[in-house]
Amino acid sequence: MSECKIWSENEILKREQYREIQLSRLQETVTRAYEHVPYYKEKLKKAGLEPGDIKTLEDIEKIPFTVKDDFRANYPFGLFAVPKNQVVRYHASSGTTGKPTVVGYTKNDMDTWRELIARIVTMAGVTNQDTAQVSFGYGLFTGAFGLHQGLETVGAGVIPMSSGNTQKQIMIMKDFGTTTLISTPSYALHMAEVAREMGIDPKKDLSLKWGLFGGEGSTEAMRRQLNENWGLFATENYGMSELMGPGISGECLALKGMHIAEDHFIPEIIDPATGKILPPGEVGELVITPITKEALPVLRYRTKDITSLHYETCECGRTSVRMSKIQGRSDDMLILGGVNVFPSQIEEILINSEGIGPHYQIRVYKKGYLDKIEVDVELIDANVLDSFQQLENLTNTIKGRLRTVLGIDAKVILVEPRSLARFEGKAKRVIDLREEK
Repeated sequence: MSECKIWSENEILKREQYREIQLSRLQETVTRAYEHVPYYKEKLKKAGLEPGDIKTLEDIEKIPFTVKDDFRANYPFGLFAVPKNQVVRYHASSGTTGKPTVVGYTKNDMDTWRELIARIVTMAGVTNQDTAQVSFGYGLFTGAFGLHQGLETVGAGVIPMSSGNTQKQIMIMKDFGTTTLISTPSYALHMAEVAREMGIDPKKDLSLKWGLFGGEGSTEAMRRQLNENWGLFATENYGMSELMGPGISGECLALKGMHIAEDHFIPEIIDPATGKILPPGEVGELVITPITKEALPVLRYRTKDITSLHYETCECGRTSVRMSKIQGRSDDMLILGGVNVFPSQIEEILINSEGIGPHYQIRVYKKGYLDKIEVDVELIDANVLDSFQQLENLTNTIKGRLRTVLGIDAKVILVEPRSLARFEGKAKRVIDLREEK
């Protein structure tokens, strides 16, 4: 492992120091929500809870959960704890399934955000010697502006490219000597394809060293593809608009999980069915309480993301808790004939199959009363389509792996290279047709 620099002393505190900070800030956050957000005051009263009842960190379990629908029900500013003249930045989700979730930041919130992004880009290897190309879409989405401001904080040069116009992305990357790429992992894979079509070898002709990827889940197999395609060192970071945006956690160069900023967030793992807190190391749904937000205090937010927490000191020297790679989302889990399957599990099998590219599409539908699944997968070599024997062998190999590893029977359709949709933002890999009439 290369030397892993540490941005803040708060990343290497003792466990008791984290707990003292968390309790004090949790008490302040609960009080802020109770006194300044009518929705939370009513919710806490219904639970028989007042701010003074939070005496220990373990008392967090008494606090009711917050979910995405709470944001929608209070659209746009019903969860804000400050007047509009104290809000200096607004962001929001895409709102593709209804009203967007709206979030806001005070000046202090913005300072906190910059500090936390500075931590995650530093742990991923970025310094003031780097030039970072931000290929997230700029706008209401938190990703681009979030990473941008933290990169500037550490002194890195920032190219605010946004997403799209991929050939120009590659040209700028080459001409400006970009060393750091910020994007979704799926868009990064697409960019590598376009670079090769332009006659540019991403490994030899570009200067990339670091890749900071987020905005969507990815697997270790996809990380290997990114490293191989670009010749860079890929790390993952985690964020969510409702909680702040990117900056909640990120990977260091040891790649032993994503370090959570425990002086700003309290993480829990719960059983998604019962809501009960699970012990360290067990897999369940991630719940996070931000404890330094002014404009928008949030209590015990259910992320729906499936992961686990690990408290051992990392070999990089950081003592903050680490969350493992997201295994999937509790609301994205596919139940196929009684078998629970996450799309990420299918992705892992596909990407590890020889002759298969990283792009795929999953369709789930009903045939009579039975759940059926089809998987379109791109070939690397189009010539395979001309050989019935090769096509059949590869199809049967993938079907066999899906059956052995996941216990599902899937129809596998091998398609031409570059024939499936590419995504500049979050990739939409699953189409569930079971509810359609």
